[in-house]
Amino acid sequence: MPDRILPPEVTEDIRALLTDAGVTANQDLVARILATGVGLGLDGTDRLDLKITSAALTEMRAVFRLFAPYRDVPKVTIFGSARTRPDDALYRAAVDVAAALAARGWFVVTGAGPGIMQAAAEGAGPERSLGVSIRLPFEEKPNALVAEAGRVVAMKYFFTRKLMLVKESRGFVCVPGGFGTLDEMFELLTLQQTGKADPTPIVLLDAPGGTFWAAFRRYVDDHLIPAGVISPDDLDRALVTDSVTAAADEITGFWRNYDSLRWVGKRLVLRLRAEPTDAELESLNERFAHLVTKGRIERTGPLKPEVADDDRIDLPRIVMYYDQSRVGELFHLIRAINEFGSAPPASPPDPHA
Repeated sequence: MPDRILPPEVTEDIRALLTDAGVTANQDLVARILATGVGLGLDGTDRLDLKITSAALTEMRAVFRLFAPYRDVPKVTIFGSARTRPDDALYRAAVDVAAALAARGWFVVTGAGPGIMQAAAEGAGPERSLGVSIRLPFEEKPNALVAEAGRVVAMKYFFTRKLMLVKESRGFVCVPGGFGTLDEMFELLTLQQTGKADPTPIVLLDAPGGTFWAAFRRYVDDHLIPAGVISPDDLDRALVTDSVTAAADEITGFWRNYDSLRWVGKRLVLRLRAEPTDAELESLNERFAHLVTKGRIERTGPLKPEVADDDRIDLPRIVMYYDQSRVGELFHLIRAINEFGSAPPASPPDPHA
């Protein structure tokens, strides 16, 4: 069925309504949301579909409001099983890694349930925990740590919940779990592999001496790579470890020198925390020439679109014509940048990136 275009007078009425309501910032986008709602009505959309749309928007708004006061704080999402008991070594690992990251200035985001989610909230403490729970008929209510602090939103749909657990964070820790944990882990890897999300650190954390993630790596090496369904280095973007210290270092170290990226046309701009030396820039060109479609990796000042948006213009940056078909390999380049001798000590990422 062809898309029905709203009459101009309806569009004007929508904008007038927004002005009367006091909506001035990003009015064009809010108007598009309202126009889409009107379009759903004109399409004769099924009532169930409308309920799904309405609930998704309502819940997304609630989570946006939950996270808004903490926009300036780096966040890590910790995934894991709701069934893990407090006497399990995995529970202790989740407590310890959350505590380590909270001590480094990070907020910890969880699914707000029991098990590993409870452990992570315990480790971070109520003042550094945020929760996005799911309403299920057979599972406990949100754990008391986030519920009592009022820092939790309960959601009806897994797809909106997963979006919020991923969207707001600059690092991820996956502790062994069941179908839900594996689903979340695979989504993270898929988003990175396909370039649908900006590069972020992913840690697969086991208990000391644990073999859960090591067995997963063997499956990847023995089946997925030989079958040709993934690239040989696709799992290299995730750290498999049983060390809490290594896990916390991986999350914070990813942002040691790398700050953010932006595409300007066909050019990729990487913003850094420290100016690279001539020798460091030359090493990048030697190691990563295969990722550049023309020219070289060069220093640059802020490009015009960045200046127009006041987008991180105070930072040093490098620019290149990057092969967009190989965007999943960006993590190699970022790791090399973080290993520069000129790079500053590891610190939390800037949330405005």
